[in-house]
Amino acid sequence: MDARAKRGTLCGILGAVFWGVSGVCSQFLFQHYTVDSIWLTVVRMLSAGAILLAVALVQQKKAVFAVFKQPKELAHLVLFAIGGLLLCQFSYLTAIQHSNSGTATVLQNISIVMVAVFVSCKNRKMPPPVQIFSVGLALVGVFLIATQGDPRNMSLSTRGLFWGIVSAVGASSYSLLSDGLVDRWSSVTVSGYGMLMGGLALLAFTGAWGWPAEFDMTAALLVCGIVLLGTVGAFSLFLQCIRDIGPVKATLFACIEPVTATALSAFLLGSVFTFADLIGFACILSTVFLLTLKKERKENPAAQ
Repeated sequence: MDARAKRGTLCGILGAVFWGVSGVCSQFLFQHYTVDSIWLTVVRMLSAGAILLAVALVQQKKAVFAVFKQPKELAHLVLFAIGGLLLCQFSYLTAIQHSNSGTATVLQNISIVMVAVFVSCKNRKMPPPVQIFSVGLALVGVFLIATQGDPRNMSLSTRGLFWGIVSAVGASSYSLLSDGLVDRWSSVTVSGYGMLMGGLALLAFTGAWGWPAEFDMTAALLVCGIVLLGTVGAFSLFLQCIRDIGPVKATLFACIEPVTATALSAFLLGSVFTFADLIGFACILSTVFLLTLKKERKENPAAQ
């Protein structure tokens, strides 16, 4: 493994771990402070958006404002901000609030199956067998997590399951709506504007701002960790990972995120995961490997 591959691997691992830690920090805030997902989404998106745009200004200067001169591009960016980033961020944090960081993160990983099926439908092609199998595997995983294998028993709250599935839809739309934007305007600029626009939209609609009265230094540090490590840091590291080793292998490192979130949620916050939960997690995460490895073989026939 050369130096670039080692750097990409390290960045991928750290980025995924930071995302997992961010989820656990969010769960701790929900459990111990009077905080809801709306407020945390607003703070996270506005703060991260401001930081990313500041970085973009340093790197690209006046080019950052060029998107405002093209109405179609600006409309695409607003759609990405609301229908992609905001939906993804808000639903994910709400899923954590109604379940736990491990379960919410695993459910969000169903997005890779949703994207694969959407692309097949868009191209009017019958999904290949591996996609059909992956859909079945994901459904089995959701069934086990929600019911523990007994359809008469609903162990995961209805809200937790609903927002977990919505977070997967949000992650899918985030991926699909970003298509083209990043190529034309750079990932830092697109993510910065997306975060800022999404945060402002949610703020305008809900008025969720200001620090809760009971917040102390611990809570402030957790919020900083969510913004700096789980958003800006994880994004930057994963971007470097993609540049060094490519998007296919980088996707595999993303599986470290739910493993980190699940382990820390259990050991630090006392979340309980049954054997059925773990089997369900394994089923869902297996779909990532199946679809990613299929894509890698398609892009690199010599690997077959």
